Amino acid sequence: MKSVNQILIMGSGAIGAFVGAYLTRAGERVVFCARGEMLRALKEHGLRMGGIRGEFTINPIVATVDPREFAPYDICIFCVKSYDTESAARQLIGCLAPGGVVITLQNGIENEYRIEEILGKGRVLAGNSRIGAEVKAPGVVHHSSTGYADIGELDGSDSERLRRIAAIFDRAGILGSTIANFRLARWEKLLGNCCYNVVATLTRRPLGPLTDDPDTARLMRTLLTEAITVAHAEGAPIQMEFIDESLEHAQKILRKNRPSTLQDLERGKPLEYEAISGAVIRAARRHGIEVPVTEAMYALLKMLDPALNAKAAKKDPADPSAPGAAR
Repeated sequence: MKSVNQILIMGSGAIGAFVGAYLTRAGERVVFCARGEMLRALKEHGLRMGGIRGEFTINPIVATVDPREFAPYDICIFCVKSYDTESAARQLIGCLAPGGVVITLQNGIENEYRIEEILGKGRVLAGNSRIGAEVKAPGVVHHSSTGYADIGELDGSDSERLRRIAAIFDRAGILGSTIANFRLARWEKLLGNCCYNVVATLTRRPLGPLTDDPDTARLMRTLLTEAITVAHAEGAPIQMEFIDESLEHAQKILRKNRPSTLQDLERGKPLEYEAISGAVIRAARRHGIEVPVTEAMYALLKMLDPALNAKAAKKDPADPSAPGAAR
């Protein structure tokens, strides 16, 4: 891998933009793959970062809607929404340099394998985003809480490429740790998603008020308990003490955090309920485990999905299969 790497940010939303900005500032050659207003803003005004680490601007910036334009890439930071995984991965066919690798920083526990099916085994590293960020306007990203990413090989090995990429992340100030137990790390992230993302989206509140209120705190505790039971069956031995630690962290450190699913709802974008609650439900069914509260949250979140409601609006409002149809 060259001393200066060609790095693609596949999906330049809040997380992708954050990672790309810090890698660029550290001297790496970064290409931002974006679309719509974000692409236009990046090309015209660059990327402005603000928040708890201070403010800086990356300008000029290399941005494109088509990753083939600047290929090949040594590293691809894969930050698209889970429902766009297959289509985005297909765009990368032929775009990776020899030895090039994709690092996923997505919600869910299934995306790495979906990408491997398209790009081939050995092309994917696991990643866990522990970054609190939000797009305030096209080309403007606010960093609100922790700002690190954990990375690792899918098989848990300590490979040379993992060490090299970890060093790149470390120089940029965004490395959390290297992951030895990918399954455990992924499930710990999913627990937070299926609890905090879901409840924050349904209530449209940040995490502080939700953890302060005893009723919503009890609901989140139940969601975490259900998910941990499933995680154990899936081979991820998360201890029940994780629940208290997680809720305390959310209450004290992540009070102002507005999870990505809530941000998507407010922007009228499709919601990742399949990658979050849906993943827990599918795993639970494989093991015959009941997760009634998670299923209820999934059903409610699905009915909020702007994409689903847009489709329903095109139907006859008297159609009993349409959400919100007259009964």
